[in-house]
Amino acid sequence: MSGDDLEASLERVITRFNLGEYEITAYLTVLQHGELTAAEISENTDIPQPRVYDTVRSLSDVGLVELKESRPMKVLAVDPREAFGDIQSSLDDLVEDLSARYTAPAREPEAVSLVKSRPTILRYLEDIIESAEYELTLSLTPSLLDRFESRLAGRRGDGIATEILLSPADQAPDPEEFDYHSVATTVKGRRGITTPVVAVADGNYSLYATRESLRGETDRYGVIFNRSELGFLVSGFLNTVLWTTAEVIASDGKELPFPRRYGTIRRCISDLTTLDGEFYATIEGRDVTTGESWIVEGRVEEASFGPNREIATLVIETADGEIDVGGQVATYEDIEAYEICIGRDGPPSI
Repeated sequence: MSGDDLEASLERVITRFNLGEYEITAYLTVLQHGELTAAEISENTDIPQPRVYDTVRSLSDVGLVELKESRPMKVLAVDPREAFGDIQSSLDDLVEDLSARYTAPAREPEAVSLVKSRPTILRYLEDIIESAEYELTLSLTPSLLDRFESRLAGRRGDGIATEILLSPADQAPDPEEFDYHSVATTVKGRRGITTPVVAVADGNYSLYATRESLRGETDRYGVIFNRSELGFLVSGFLNTVLWTTAEVIASDGKELPFPRRYGTIRRCISDLTTLDGEFYATIEGRDVTTGESWIVEGRVEEASFGPNREIATLVIETADGEIDVGGQVATYEDIEAYEICIGRDGPPSI
């Protein structure tokens, strides 16, 4: 399709769908009744009668209704399959040609991005799900679980450790009717509608979005932390505030596979405190005092939380003695952990 032809086709499609409020109201009313006079259209709608004639002639010009020039004039509905049949094939051709000319823009966000568009928020949510290499934690509405069910099942099949929080809990699918184990290792439900939508991949690429922003309200927002050290804020909020105030809906109850990687220390400790036996850790991080990079290897001596889970600490027995390891922005411990790998038989490689 040449440039002129493409422009003309696009203009035809836009013209057909560029209906004003009166045109849309009149069209739906005529469709419902099949045949109406101008006076009847005015009676059944809020369209002033002097505006009805211009409105229905606009609909007639684009082939959506027929006008019977009688006294009084009657407006007849056209079968939508007939009215839109030509535009459907034209639109298919137009989309195909536009796609052939499409050059994908670079969509990589900044380290921190504020987004207000619902489609953009959903696109980032999908990207976070797809980008996880080993760990995925999500706070979703039941409708978002339905929307991303197949993608979540695919990531579960890839071996991604996935935890999902659903709210409102009373709208979550019944475990007898929904296969939660196909999408997550553990699913919890949280009461009420106050819970935001949150997604965290590997402890750093994350999204926080208000529910209102996902309903399209332009004064609300979503925040994206893309490979940013600030992503721990979202991860910490999800793990300490949301996850701990929710009730288990489903858990697969299976022994965790090891070695296993963690992006968040709280998730690591939560797992270790439910299992028996010895564990070994290899941890990549930095010295809290000097900022010097460290690799800590040794046996896990202790895995514990402080009051309200605000403090999370691993004590590792190394060849040089015990070392206390905390999560991101650790202050009480010796080492701030970026990535944790836990094994059964010895310190695993990262």
